[in-house]
Amino acid sequence: MNQLFTRFICVATILCNGLISFGQNFESIDFLQKPFQFDKSRLETFDFPTIISEEAIQQFHQKINSEEYQHLIHELVTYRTNEKLSDWLYYQLIRRVSQSLSPKSENYPRYTLYKWYLMNKSGYDTRIAIGNNQIIFYIKNKEDISDIPFFNIDNQQYTCLNYHDYGKLFQRTNAYKPVDIYFEEGVNDFRYKIDQMPELMAQGYKQKNINFEYNDKVYNFNIKVNDEVSSIFKNYPGVDFESYFNIPLTKETYSSLIPLLKKNVAEMNTENGVDYLMRFTRYAFLYEDDEENFGTEKRLSPELTLLNPYSDCDDRVALFFYLVKEIYNLPMVAILYPSHITMGVQFDKKIGKTIKFEDQYYSICEPTPQATSLNIGELADKYLDKEYKVVYHYSPK
Repeated sequence: MNQLFTRFICVATILCNGLISFGQNFESIDFLQKPFQFDKSRLETFDFPTIISEEAIQQFHQKINSEEYQHLIHELVTYRTNEKLSDWLYYQLIRRVSQSLSPKSENYPRYTLYKWYLMNKSGYDTRIAIGNNQIIFYIKNKEDISDIPFFNIDNQQYTCLNYHDYGKLFQRTNAYKPVDIYFEEGVNDFRYKIDQMPELMAQGYKQKNINFEYNDKVYNFNIKVNDEVSSIFKNYPGVDFESYFNIPLTKETYSSLIPLLKKNVAEMNTENGVDYLMRFTRYAFLYEDDEENFGTEKRLSPELTLLNPYSDCDDRVALFFYLVKEIYNLPMVAILYPSHITMGVQFDKKIGKTIKFEDQYYSICEPTPQATSLNIGELADKYLDKEYKVVYHYSPK
């Protein structure tokens, strides 16, 4: 009798704690350290025809606008707030939830409509347009995005979130008609800027060894990197230089690299320390042009540069900027030539070749391999007579 009672108490406790819940089908989105979980059993998946029409989209909207989906949206928005997700990272979560509800390969239009609905109900002004039996998903955004199609509606800019899915079939002009469905909640602009990286699942990190030689000594680093970062930035566009240079590292990668770099430069003066960071960025990674590496121009965030085997000049400038800012927090300028970008750093005194900007002088620091080993204040000969412009200026606050 006592054994039977004890078993009853154990089962009751498990049920009360939600460890067993009959009739529920919990889905877990696991790319973040704290998974996002939701009950799929409450959410009906709606049919959508192979021929895309405004009438079919209207019908989908009427069906999905239900109490069950309101509960999912509340959970999503709460999770976004608690985890401090930027708009771009929140969109990655929405993509994965939509994939769970309606796999992309089974019905691409329906998958896109789930993203459109969930983003709108989460507060973003997103729109749908159709044409050529394609469904185009775009979102209101005021940032300067260089490599992504956009539309203007009522003098507002909307950038396209899914043009890459159609590849060469995507039509850039006069092909798509907006569908007139508006959401009371969908009023906010979308921002690509990432101020904080999320904490990813610990088991996704692996060790990567990198090394370089400085003053006849070889420095080895075993850094932690996570392939999930590549997935997060897969379709990330070419944002403005301020947003690009200030993409931070994840906590695990930061902790495996920055303290060791600080230790290595602790006994050096500022000039030598920056020189060390410049040569680390220049020689610890293999160089390859983006066209050869990815088949197209692609800016890597500092963490992607640490993760990838190859990188080019803009990737290294972004990493070098991040390291100098994090360790020394010096004023800097990004200097763009017709086919190259490099960095200028402000020291207490001018060193070698400098760039004058707003009555201040910045010494050239080249973090990309050149034909000769350049010191601080030296620029490759092929750029000496080329015009340049300062595309980003950082001044410590």
